[in-house]
Amino acid sequence: MTPPGTRPTPVILVLGAEYRQAMVDVLSQRYSVDYEIIAPSTMEEIIEVLTDLKTGSRPVALAACEFFAEGEKATHLLAKFQKFMPSARRLVYVPVERFRGSVAVMRESLAEGRLDLYLMLPQGPRDEEFHTAISETLSDWAQSVNPSEIDGTRIIADGPSPDLSRIRDFLDRMGMPNTVHAPDSPAGIEVLALAGSGAELPVLHAPNGEQPLSRPTNADLGAALYGRPTDIGEDAICDLVIVGAGPAGLGAAVYAASEGLDTLIIDQGPIGGQAGTSSMIRNYLGFPRGISGMRLAQRARSQAVRFGARFLAGQEVTGLRIAEGPDGCHVVELGAAAVRGRTVLIATGVDYRRLGVERLESLVGRGVNYGAAASTSQEVKHKDVYVVGGGNSAGQAAVHLSRFAKHVTILVRRERLAATMSNYLIREIEGNPRITIRPRTVVTDGGGEGHLEWLTLRDVDSEADERVDAAGLYLLLGAQPTCHWLPQEVARDDRGFVLSGADTPWQSWQGGRPPEPYATTVPGIYVAGDIRCGSMKRVASASGEGAGVVPLVHTFLAPDAG
Repeated sequence: MTPPGTRPTPVILVLGAEYRQAMVDVLSQRYSVDYEIIAPSTMEEIIEVLTDLKTGSRPVALAACEFFAEGEKATHLLAKFQKFMPSARRLVYVPVERFRGSVAVMRESLAEGRLDLYLMLPQGPRDEEFHTAISETLSDWAQSVNPSEIDGTRIIADGPSPDLSRIRDFLDRMGMPNTVHAPDSPAGIEVLALAGSGAELPVLHAPNGEQPLSRPTNADLGAALYGRPTDIGEDAICDLVIVGAGPAGLGAAVYAASEGLDTLIIDQGPIGGQAGTSSMIRNYLGFPRGISGMRLAQRARSQAVRFGARFLAGQEVTGLRIAEGPDGCHVVELGAAAVRGRTVLIATGVDYRRLGVERLESLVGRGVNYGAAASTSQEVKHKDVYVVGGGNSAGQAAVHLSRFAKHVTILVRRERLAATMSNYLIREIEGNPRITIRPRTVVTDGGGEGHLEWLTLRDVDSEADERVDAAGLYLLLGAQPTCHWLPQEVARDDRGFVLSGADTPWQSWQGGRPPEPYATTVPGIYVAGDIRCGSMKRVASASGEGAGVVPLVHTFLAPDAG
């Protein structure tokens, strides 16, 4: 492995006039060990420093600019240097006497995506609120821009592939640092020797020193973290089995486990579901600076584990056997294995629809991606990429990719984004010079020699085709239910979404009353989140629905209580 000390030290750039040195002093006390703090004093010196940093491939983690009382706006100054440091997080620091007058200007800049945060200059030696904001911002930068900064799991691969993309996405979203090495590198030679002559690439070697895994499946990766279904025990009966570990499943897990229910969460992929791929969620309650879907999922997972919930990751559910009799248990099938639960929550969410273009499907993992895995960002540096989709996940992907790519084009079939995307994202996209929206456009073809190189775009109205160069295609094509494993007793609509409450067929109603909200047509089986017919398709609403299921579970398990 490459020694960590040989990597270039990231830079914190401080711009300003009368308060520049005060900001340098504050940052140096906490961050000078791991970051080089540079504070040029003139415009010429700023340009010289940025040119040297770019030439030497020195990453700028944070660019902090003083809120000037007069003259050029700080956000305009930061925008001028964006080409030198596109991935840097942008901060405006405000002296206390100017704070009140800055709020309206800064709020507008944040809304338009020209700024990541603004903070009042600390008034004392230990302003922990200030340093919490700085630490979280640097952590977000390191995770999305420079994840290999931490030596962790080693992956030996001979180039991009669908397997490599899948493995890296799984590890990243589970919070496991990883680095890819070539087979002929020192790390590659060492790991392949341990793996043996029959090992297939990619080969994964965890830092715990166990035997390397040859071309591991998601089940192999999940088992290495949480064990296998057989570890649950044949005689074990859970109070609540949750299928799906997205926001709905995690919301239910936290509340159920905290209230003493024996809770098991199963997901066929990494923890977090589709929301776990979101680069930045800015409208989630309690996170004023925003939080990535991956971070949100990791925190929720840790919270659930703290209360005693158990997880099975990378395990695909293949069937559900409904309980026989009021005292029976539902059986969730996982291939040859199975787990039992008194109640079951269906929270599998939705998956992205396939594009259906054969040549592009053959390049998945080689420039073509379903979703927006953070691990692919470095592959599109200084290149043109395209994002297909008009929902929040597509908007978040475009904003994130714009920190790396030369240019990002969003392709949507509709005339505009307002019907499907949150206003805050639309404003941020419209204010980003690296992002273009191309309405009424679809992808009809594409190709390349072993990796995506070009796309054919068609205007929906004129049917005219245009061939464009493209190094990356990110497909976020909307909702496709993921509950094919459910028995017919669990009613669904004609698109496959699970019916609940008053939406269920009248035949399932008791005494003229529909089932409880989130209750399906089978007693003891509930649904929450995007898979539920009529759901809002937002992270906050999904987690709320998951939490809302828990009182219904309590009532079902103890109908005479209270």
